[in-house]
Amino acid sequence: MALQPAEMRMVRWVERLELDDIRVLQQNRLQWHGHMLRKEDNDWVKKYMAYEVEGAKPRGIPKKTRTEIVEKDSQARKLNKENAMDCKRWRRQIRDD
Repeated sequence: MALQPAEMRMVRWVERLELDDIRVLQQNRLQWHGHMLRKEDNDWVKKYMAYEVEGAKPRGIPKKTRTEIVEKDSQARKLNKENAMDCKRWRRQIRDD
């Protein structure tokens, strides 16, 4: 069975995507999350992160939220919010494999 052109493009794309690239994305996401946790409670960006949209959700499988992804990444690396308060410690824990 031959692969369709779109499927072949996906196979080539996946082959080019290295595991290191995914790890870098995860580290950057966690670094930004730690920065957000250290912000003041009345900061508008931190308030935005806690904001939930009201109304009906679209049909189908819902997309993962940034919060869900960061929580999963944090659990995988055994990070907690208290660690984020110390910037150097947080970065060291994120970079360690």
